[in-house]
Amino acid sequence: MAKERKSMIKIKPKKFNVGDTVKVDFIIIHPMDTGLLKDKKTGEIIPAKYIDNITFSLDGKPFTTMKVWETVSTNPYFSVNLKVPGAGTLTVDYTDNTGEKSSKSKKLKPKG
Repeated sequence: MAKERKSMIKIKPKKFNVGDTVKVDFIIIHPMDTGLLKDKKTGEIIPAKYIDNITFSLDGKPFTTMKVWETVSTNPYFSVNLKVPGAGTLTVDYTDNTGEKSSKSKKLKPKG
């Protein structure tokens, strides 16, 4: 695994019950370079480096996958809906075009 990037999973609303639909937001600090820009100081082209695959899983079972392109903005924000089946661990895994891989997990704790 490459260097750990800062990322965050948010679940809205914060209080929910089994059977409720919640919004799962995933935010990651990533340059999302397209390979089309030059470094202002050196004039060298900045190599492409962008997230290309994201998988949202609950207890190891994927429920959403995304194919991402280099034109997504720096520090991207992704959002999906999830119908809460019960308590578990929500995990978001991603890879980028250079082979960097990382994941972030959060406990899913319904109130009722």
